Amino acid sequence: MVFSIEIRGVVQGVGFRPFVYNLAISMQLKGYVSNNAHGVIILVDTTKYKCEEFIEHIRANRPPLSDIESIDISQPNENHTFKDFTIKKSDNSQELTSMIPSDVAICEECKSELEDKNNRRFEYPFITCTNCGPRFSIIKNLPYDRKNTSMDRFKMCKKCQDEYENPKDRRYHAQPIGCFECGPSISLLDSSGKELHVGNIVDEVVKFISDGKIVAIKGIGGYHLVCSALNDKAVQLLRERKQRPSKPFAIMVKDIYMLKQIAMISSKEEVLLSSNKRPIVLLKKTEIESLSSLVAPKINQLGLFLAYTPLHHMILQKLNSPIVATSANISYEPLCTTKDEIMRLSCVWDYCLEHDREIVNSCDDSVLFVENEKIFMLRCARGYAPAYLKLPKKTDKKILALGANQKNTVAISIDDKVVVSPYIGDLDGLSSVEYFKSHVDTLKRVYDFEPDVVVCDKHPHYESTKYAKELKAQNENIELIEVQHHYAHVLATMGLNSITSKVLGVSFDGTGYGDDGNLWGGEFFVCDTSSYERVVHFKYFKLIGGEKAIKEPRRIALSFLFELYGKEVLKLNNHTIASFSAHELSLLYQAWIKGLNSPLSSSCGRLFDAVASILDVIHVCSYEGESGLLLESLYDESVKDIYEFSVLNGEIDFSVIFYQILKEENKTIAVSKFFNTLVEIICDMSKKYDLPLVLSGGVFQNRVLLRLIMRKIPDTILPEMFVSNDSAISYGQAIAALQFKTL
Repeated sequence: MVFSIEIRGVVQGVGFRPFVYNLAISMQLKGYVSNNAHGVIILVDTTKYKCEEFIEHIRANRPPLSDIESIDISQPNENHTFKDFTIKKSDNSQELTSMIPSDVAICEECKSELEDKNNRRFEYPFITCTNCGPRFSIIKNLPYDRKNTSMDRFKMCKKCQDEYENPKDRRYHAQPIGCFECGPSISLLDSSGKELHVGNIVDEVVKFISDGKIVAIKGIGGYHLVCSALNDKAVQLLRERKQRPSKPFAIMVKDIYMLKQIAMISSKEEVLLSSNKRPIVLLKKTEIESLSSLVAPKINQLGLFLAYTPLHHMILQKLNSPIVATSANISYEPLCTTKDEIMRLSCVWDYCLEHDREIVNSCDDSVLFVENEKIFMLRCARGYAPAYLKLPKKTDKKILALGANQKNTVAISIDDKVVVSPYIGDLDGLSSVEYFKSHVDTLKRVYDFEPDVVVCDKHPHYESTKYAKELKAQNENIELIEVQHHYAHVLATMGLNSITSKVLGVSFDGTGYGDDGNLWGGEFFVCDTSSYERVVHFKYFKLIGGEKAIKEPRRIALSFLFELYGKEVLKLNNHTIASFSAHELSLLYQAWIKGLNSPLSSSCGRLFDAVASILDVIHVCSYEGESGLLLESLYDESVKDIYEFSVLNGEIDFSVIFYQILKEENKTIAVSKFFNTLVEIICDMSKKYDLPLVLSGGVFQNRVLLRLIMRKIPDTILPEMFVSNDSAISYGQAIAALQFKTL
């Protein structure tokens, strides 16, 4: 009796076929296994009982990098006769729905060979096997075969070919394999682009880092800018050259032991750091800090990650000290992935460690943190992306969701699945918009996807919205759907938790375009997957200077001071007032009173800015979320009090809370009571509406706020193992599109 077994999920590029082959041989089964456009297809001639046993073995012992989504069993109509069990070539004749595997860190077996002087791949910078190495970053098309990757140009030598063709070898059909004879190679450039011919390139790079130089290193999904994390001069030089005055740098270390010297770590964080995904994890600094104080100034946490490529391992093993490893890009531009792009940054680095394997799909480092034993993401990228999420129901239409303008991701829907791209970033310039479009093209190319429906944000000036309208203009048959920003936020968290019924959705972020044309960001919705009602929000205040106010917390604080004191504020003496000249104050008052370039906002993120300025924590930010991070560092767990607040006609007037903060003498107490008050507001609203509480939006990436809410309302529904910031918008948009009747 012949059975057809189709397995979907992450089952390509992870050693699934040789695993099935060896299992079938051990069970003396006849048939074949092959990749197809959906995943893996197995035909096996056996009894029903043995087929069930075979499938149980597959489920229980699947390869470590695989993820089985479904197993469908049927009996083909045509007759099949098999002499033995074989691995057949891929069938890519069907519609593509297979999952693209993510890039993963070097495995222990390869690491052992990398350090073995008797191994032919000793210190080979691109050592890999079926269980590790690049996947998404090198793929051009599905199915995931070597000819469809950037490894296609490297013709395997006889030894590598033998490994590649042997189903019993760890490197069977490991698409990125190579060696010194036939694989990719490294080179060393100076800042003029001239290749340097040295004895041992890695040794030379280690010497450069030790000497305080800045080195650009080409990795799996893009370049890093690297320098010693112990050297104040090197870190300061990197900050000056990259024009990044205070935003924290990520730190890469060689192992957990080194990491524990500079940060506190829980068992869950250790598991996360050591996983084959190797994300950056936010950790609390140790009291005795050996790193340069310039790595993460004025905050109490560090972003740390372990070496994840063979090249990183070799450098850190020889250097034996932590390094700054920050994304190589010009401010507001995408991550560099080519030699031409990194040469545009040659004013920042002294030397560049280059290699000749093309990065087809760029992918930044993922950033996560653990709070109350739950895992949350700040950036979903290498190791976790593309992300494969569920829709509440299947749709026959093909949906393209274009996300927001900040922290952009894009997504496509296939059946009941949403494929969300890796983190793209902010769409603030021409190159970033082109980068955004290239990610859309990647998903369209890999999945042979042409949208019937395009979904975008309601903000008329978002680049993603403009592009949606371009697509509509190019094809009038495309249906264009606009979804309110904060509703999309809430839907994303609902989708992650498989919720379709009514909830109280709380969406706190920086700013997003509201239905009334104002800038929302402190919203309470009663909603489900088909509709929403805005029931409560923070009372509108003015952003003096519009976009400029987002970068200058003092302008938000000044807006509240004008609200409380009017023109008399010019006579006050406090830190916010002192940060302006008398002339500036006079002009800004006129702008506020007349509403000149002073849009109305209900943003909770901006409230953090107001508090940070009035307490003299920060008046001008150099990076997004800086005020929130600094306030987080000042929170005192022993403070339990809150400020008085009220909800009148669906509005929470923050100026009442702000007035109380003004009277506070102790900065730490003021910050702590501010956090406690936000939590109490959410708690009160939750009690009033008596619905499941769903949190969404970038403000809930604040660890103090998140921790306090989880303590106060333990059954709060959260975006675990995914982002809550604007990177979640594309997923929420895809869910929102299902409510429209045409779908």
